[in-house]
Amino acid sequence: MNLELSEQEIVRRKSLEEIINLGINPYPAVAYATNSSSEEILKNYDNEKDNFQDVCVAGRIMSRRIMGNASFIELQDNKGKIQIYIKRDNICPSEDKTLYNKVFKRYLDIGDIIGIKGNVFTTKVGEISVNAQELTILSKSIRPLPVVKEKDGKIYDAFSDPEQRYRQRHIDLIVNPDKKEAFLKRTKLTNSMREFLNSKEYLEVETPILQPIYGGAAARPFKTFHNTLNQTLYLRIANELYLKKLIVGGFDGVYEFAKDFRNEGMDRFHNPEFTQMELYVAYKDYNWMMNLVEEMVEKIALDIHGTTEVTVGENIINFQRPWKRYTMFEAIEEYTGIDISNMDENELRETAKKLDVEVDQTMGKGKLIDEIFGENCEGKLIQPTFITDYPIEMSPLAKKHRTKEGLVERFEAICNGKEICNAYSELNDPIDQRRRFEEQLELGKRGDDEAMMLDEDFLRAIEYGMPPTSGLGIGIDRLAMIMTNSHSIQDVLFFPQMRPEKQEQRDTKDKYLKIGIPEEWIQIIQKAGYLTIESLKDVKQGKLHNEICGLNKKYQLGLLNPDINEVKTWLEKL
Repeated sequence: MNLELSEQEIVRRKSLEEIINLGINPYPAVAYATNSSSEEILKNYDNEKDNFQDVCVAGRIMSRRIMGNASFIELQDNKGKIQIYIKRDNICPSEDKTLYNKVFKRYLDIGDIIGIKGNVFTTKVGEISVNAQELTILSKSIRPLPVVKEKDGKIYDAFSDPEQRYRQRHIDLIVNPDKKEAFLKRTKLTNSMREFLNSKEYLEVETPILQPIYGGAAARPFKTFHNTLNQTLYLRIANELYLKKLIVGGFDGVYEFAKDFRNEGMDRFHNPEFTQMELYVAYKDYNWMMNLVEEMVEKIALDIHGTTEVTVGENIINFQRPWKRYTMFEAIEEYTGIDISNMDENELRETAKKLDVEVDQTMGKGKLIDEIFGENCEGKLIQPTFITDYPIEMSPLAKKHRTKEGLVERFEAICNGKEICNAYSELNDPIDQRRRFEEQLELGKRGDDEAMMLDEDFLRAIEYGMPPTSGLGIGIDRLAMIMTNSHSIQDVLFFPQMRPEKQEQRDTKDKYLKIGIPEEWIQIIQKAGYLTIESLKDVKQGKLHNEICGLNKKYQLGLLNPDINEVKTWLEKL
């Protein structure tokens, strides 16, 4: 017997064995065709019409009330929960009542997945229920679920610890089915966005995730190695440069929902693996793209919520067009009272220090401006706002501003204090682009590990000529957080990246054998909670003797109990 298992796990495995011994396959391969859902029945059943008289539903047992020859269970399917009435003589019409008396009453547990065929009726207390005529085991659960109790509308023993919820999302979705709503809304978001872009006749494409040179953003990459090619590759930090190559190739509008990877910090706004949608449209500029973003996000809000007003925390955010617009310098002056538009690098560094912005010598002019804005302005922009016209040092892939020296045609949309998208009038001058890449290389030499690499293949592509183009990157995870009123990015990712789970320190068998403990008793001693030799040092011989003998009896191991003096001998060797 595996003593690593809990008591409930052992009981469930014994139940599994009994079910198999009765000739019942607890994991049948045959398809189980349902024809109704809990939601459909509860919404459409009419007692007078006597409809739903031949239903087939399937789901997980979430609660049971056993009452002699008739019982009730709560069945949870993809759409919700419904009560099932199970009467012995209905599911066991013949003389053999094993299915009810043994299988249902003794061997089935909360968490088991079953199929029910029967007819719908209303109980004496007015609850719509399915009167089971046939019960089929579809999957026996051998690990117990957390038991969440509800009484008088109050939840007790909730599975609410974020660490557990994110690490074991499958359990979270079972016992907290309301958490599905955020993910359903996320899918509505991407469907709405895709529908909008397809209506413009833009082409959805796929570009490489493994790239020989990472680019399209300022970020640290994940690094890997291709054995056959004998080549270092990087997980993409953005797909921008490949999409621009498609514009060079003759497509007027391309977009991609991309998984990108950045080897950086983790917090409630950042996950190292994230989703963004990037769009590139030829013969357009950043002013046109601002209008498109307003139109698209307004549509998404309407498709998800039926209104442009969305509650996020304590704020009501209105996505109705038009959105407010500031230049970056205007925003900094608005929120700090300081005009930095004509400052050089040294003046910017001193200004940052006065504003208590953390700086270091690796930061160039663009990075300093970005830090000043981020610390003093970004968090104060709650309603959707476009920040435009960035310093050229911050944007090596954006086109120089047509009228403002030293700036580029770039905007970010800020909402609820965080960036949700970034867009440019794309740089299509190959000579200027090379110069910008070379400036990035110099920043890298100064220690900026987010500086871009020089991509000769991309430069060669735009040397053939790229039409005037506007490009957009919009963070799906961030936008989903807003549209679902989620506090953390982990709440809109099914399986967010987690730090390694802490493992209990456990000594090897050799250490126990060294002090004379027989091998067959080591697992029992550890089951009693003494996972290390060190933990045995302060235990009394009588206490240890009683504990391990008790476990031997409890789990029916059949071992010959050690004499108390033998236990004393073990402990004296510590």
